[in-house]
Amino acid sequence: MKNLKYILLILNILLLTSCEEVVDVDLDTAPPRLVVEASIDWEKGTSGTNQTIKLTTTTGYYDTVIPVVNGATVFITNSANTIFTFTETPGSGQYVCDNFYPELGETYTLTVISGGQTYTATETMMQSPDITYTTQAEEGGILGDEIEIRYYYNDIPDESNYYLTRATASVIPVPEYDLNSDEFSENNEMFEFFSDEDLKAGDVVNVKLYGISERYYEFMNILLEAAGGGGNPFQGVPTMARGNLLNQTDESNYALGYFRVCQVTNLDITIQ
Repeated sequence: MKNLKYILLILNILLLTSCEEVVDVDLDTAPPRLVVEASIDWEKGTSGTNQTIKLTTTTGYYDTVIPVVNGATVFITNSANTIFTFTETPGSGQYVCDNFYPELGETYTLTVISGGQTYTATETMMQSPDITYTTQAEEGGILGDEIEIRYYYNDIPDESNYYLTRATASVIPVPEYDLNSDEFSENNEMFEFFSDEDLKAGDVVNVKLYGISERYYEFMNILLEAAGGGGNPFQGVPTMARGNLLNQTDESNYALGYFRVCQVTNLDITIQ
């Protein structure tokens, strides 16, 4: 019996040791691609003059540092060929403009010149509706055990509209995004909601409502499905989100990311 105990002890040690073995998987690393984070958001009640564009590149799967892109030329033009120059904060990969002029319905073109390549993208600034009122329910969520807030807005009339919402709160680790369109509610009142079992009185939920283009709606839909937010267990593997950036020098060397210009409604909701 004593020998049997020793044998079992040795087997357990071997099993534990084998579980801790690190397996390195060799992954092919593709050449780096430019990644453009160009969200030109005009928050209602502000001038919208201060805007930032961030440039990075893709990197290896196991790399923990995201390379930034320095020394690029970045600017936006409008339909009147007014140039809004974005100047890099040295060494940061962040390019800042302090005199941008946002205008609803205006068409803007982004140009990024980096590494001998010229990338462009064009978008029209979309309007965001006002949030008209909010409600709170104590029996929200799927199981009726969460505090739920709803915020209402009126669809912009007589046109096809697409909306993005973003909710942040101290009870969630990352923002929650959702998409909506007026396909079945054109010219009518619409609403979005947020709920969480950990919400309590005094908590503040920040919600943002963006008016977005149809193409950006489709782009974000792909990203949310890839992140597990599609809700359909039988859907196919999401396609890669290419965005709207075109490489005018070498079409095959495309950039990732998106150039969007949109108005945004911002509201803090305090839980009662």
